[in-house]
Amino acid sequence: MLKHAVLVALIRALQAKAAPLCYLDTHAGRGRYDLRGEQALKTLEHRDGIERLLGAAGLPPALADYRAQVAACNADGAAIELYPGSPLLVRQLLREDDRAILCELHEEEAAALKALFRDDARIAVHRRDGYAALGALLPPTPRRGLVLIDPPFEEQAGEFAVIEAALQTALSRWPGGVYAIWYPIKRGADVAPFHRWLARCGCERVLAADLLLRPADSPLRLNGSGIAIVNPPWRIEHALEPALDALARLLGDPGAGRAELNWLAGP
Repeated sequence: MLKHAVLVALIRALQAKAAPLCYLDTHAGRGRYDLRGEQALKTLEHRDGIERLLGAAGLPPALADYRAQVAACNADGAAIELYPGSPLLVRQLLREDDRAILCELHEEEAAALKALFRDDARIAVHRRDGYAALGALLPPTPRRGLVLIDPPFEEQAGEFAVIEAALQTALSRWPGGVYAIWYPIKRGADVAPFHRWLARCGCERVLAADLLLRPADSPLRLNGSGIAIVNPPWRIEHALEPALDALARLLGDPGAGRAELNWLAGP
């Protein structure tokens, strides 16, 4: 939810200008997920996530916008049965001249993605490694926009090193692009070296948005998540801060949820 709420806010901020944009998703997944399916019913994660937002009053604008985009994917906005992944959320926001490039390596997921967007000429789906795509497909056309890097993080510490190498390549090819990198927070010590690398990556502005649902040293598997934004749109922090605070209040353990918005470089 953090990732998708921030994603919607970033697209909205970029669309404040009339010039068209391009969105590139390195790990796109299948595009949408059936909350009535076997896996969703096994974990029931949505009950502690999106369902907590459905009836919440007084949401800040960025979070209310995200909730509306999720509801728009369902016949009855009050009952969420299909949850949109990042590709579908972005498709709902694309203007006529905007474009999207979706990369997914796994065959079954890529096939589902291609079927979902087969009638939309604005969207290109590639079955390929998303990290390699950053070297091959950047800079995009049009030459302004956003890259979402959202890997599975099967090995947390090792994944950060792969991200750093791929991001370095991407920045050398498209230094003016906006890059959003999602990461899980299992132990704060695992994230700190990545933040330090971002602070010295050569970009003038890097913003980190972290959402902790329980203490960072909790023995539970996942204590929160974060998004680092390289070259963030102007004043995006003003949209994100109240949204993060609301997510911490609604989703966090009692008395433990908190949000942190920190400039790693700049502003």
